[in-house]
Amino acid sequence: MSDDTADTKDHSAKMVLATKFNELVDMRGLSQTEVAGITCMTQPKVSQVRRYQLQNISLERLMQALVSLDQCVEIVVRPARSTYSAGLTVHLT
Repeated sequence: MSDDTADTKDHSAKMVLATKFNELVDMRGLSQTEVAGITCMTQPKVSQVRRYQLQNISLERLMQALVSLDQCVEIVVRPARSTYSAGLTVHLT
């Protein structure tokens, strides 16, 4: 996988996680300051996620933030087969 392809996959995974993060924040009616306190992120980082400016936010940081918001985040690795193509997929429930 080329670096460009890996960056695209990482960005799309970050976008999915950021979307869930923002849905939870909206649903709970939390301010950015409250979210920062709950997730141990700085308020400017929370603001970046809220605006989907994810270039300086790691995938791991987004996963940790979701865990701080009482979500279970799972990473599943399985062999690529004919029913599953190789790649990165993020599922939300």
